[in-house]
Amino acid sequence: MSATQNYSASYTAAETHPTALLVWDAPNLDMGLGAILGSRPTSAHRPRFDAVGKWLIDEAERVSNKLGTDVLPEATVFTNVSVGAAETVRPWVEALRNVGFAVFAKPKVEEDTDVDPDMLAHIQRRYDEGVLRSVVVASADGQNFQELLEKLADEGIPVTVIGFHEHAAWALASDAIKFVDLEEIKGVFREPLPRVDLDRLPEGGAWLQPFRPLTSLLKDRNSKDHD
Repeated sequence: MSATQNYSASYTAAETHPTALLVWDAPNLDMGLGAILGSRPTSAHRPRFDAVGKWLIDEAERVSNKLGTDVLPEATVFTNVSVGAAETVRPWVEALRNVGFAVFAKPKVEEDTDVDPDMLAHIQRRYDEGVLRSVVVASADGQNFQELLEKLADEGIPVTVIGFHEHAAWALASDAIKFVDLEEIKGVFREPLPRVDLDRLPEGGAWLQPFRPLTSLLKDRNSKDHD
């Protein structure tokens, strides 16, 4: 059996204890964070997973108290690894595992290769095992997750989405889903995010910086000219 097969077997191992499950869509949240910052996130604005873990432990305790039975937290970060990026990604993956998170890493073979199907499969797996007592999805991708989450909520399983309110209108609008803005979780960010809420602008107005320089249009035009 190959190393990949060993890892897959570990990932699909059955759970027998009541579980509060967190699945984290790393590519999606990185994209959302980059949109807020207007640039690639630096260490100052990277989420601290130890803080997320503590939040999930508290969530599991709340569910335990409500149900009158012990519920254990389980957290997995789902990510893509591009060709040649393994050495860059490895320290981050090892840090996550050291905190207590599992990691599901999938090669970025094509542009549209993503981890959403794997996240959905993992949620469904825990449900089929009969251990799912609550589920938290960290993602802004409502198109993929909303239907399953609302079905679980209809069955009495508490469902939560964590992310950024700027990109989570689908979760905010759902009566079945609880939404928690990532920045509301204590200690997740070392510094406040430079967010501008168009619904709550300061009286003096606010500057919204471009996500990319105007000259990038020249690159787009040159690329089209060569096609």
